[in-house]
Amino acid sequence: MKKLKARPAVMPKIIIAKLLRLFPNKAVKKPMVDPQPVKIKQDIIVDTSVGPTDISIYYPLEAEKEKHPVYINFHGGAFIMNDKEMDDPYCRYLANQTGCAVLNIDYVKAPEYPFPKAIEQSYDVFRWMKAHADDLNIDPEKVMVGGQSSGGNIAAAFCLHLENKMEKQPLLQALAYPMLDFVTSYARKPDPSKLRAKFPQAAHFLNVCYVPEKEMARNPLASPVYADVSDQLAPALILIAEHDAFRPEAQRYVEKLKSAGVSVQNVLFKDCSHAFTHFGPKEKALEAWQLIARRIKEAANPRQV
Repeated sequence: MKKLKARPAVMPKIIIAKLLRLFPNKAVKKPMVDPQPVKIKQDIIVDTSVGPTDISIYYPLEAEKEKHPVYINFHGGAFIMNDKEMDDPYCRYLANQTGCAVLNIDYVKAPEYPFPKAIEQSYDVFRWMKAHADDLNIDPEKVMVGGQSSGGNIAAAFCLHLENKMEKQPLLQALAYPMLDFVTSYARKPDPSKLRAKFPQAAHFLNVCYVPEKEMARNPLASPVYADVSDQLAPALILIAEHDAFRPEAQRYVEKLKSAGVSVQNVLFKDCSHAFTHFGPKEKALEAWQLIARRIKEAANPRQV
């Protein structure tokens, strides 16, 4: 990854972000399911406008087709933390359950790479993937995307980015408890955690890392709830946690998409908090994984369902 020269005002953010990245990722230490064997896990470095980008492609253990549909995954991490390996068990599961190849992107993190770098990078990977579809044994006409939390934001923005470019939409966007609104201050969001609700400055720090300029916040690719969408946008599966500060914005996006004529399935997971798909409760997490896998399979092979 090519390095950017940090402005003096950015340096304190970088230092704090690097310290936060030192904390162990619970999803890696204790995954929701044991990693399943797959036919192949292929690690590749792709040249993008942001720099060399690490991706992993998982192929299902029991492959029925030569050309696989492909699901592009964006992990969570508040835009500043974690890497694609936190979703290794999840990607293996999805590949085996859906029969799709799963492309897992290690997108760049803020504050070193603020908005819209991760979106531009992901689009470059997408174009590379389509150009190398034959070598990768994938069907470039059967693409789905999805992510969790900040990854859900990037997945939603990716679809909007394609719409702006008048390019073909994915067959599905699967958004799990996505963060979709940088305009509304975190202090005004209904966080069930008394500690976070009392100290919204922590969430504000995460926000300004990704959208350091005030005018960026209302950009639809940063805050999809402010986008003008058409009925051509990808069908959506949106998972919402009952006890989540981002629940209202996810519900607003559901209504925005439905009003535009987009096919939407939204599911409220009761008694669940943010990031429940990776931190539990396990029963609810597995229910969510199964639902996402089923919708991916339906989107990729509608005639077989």
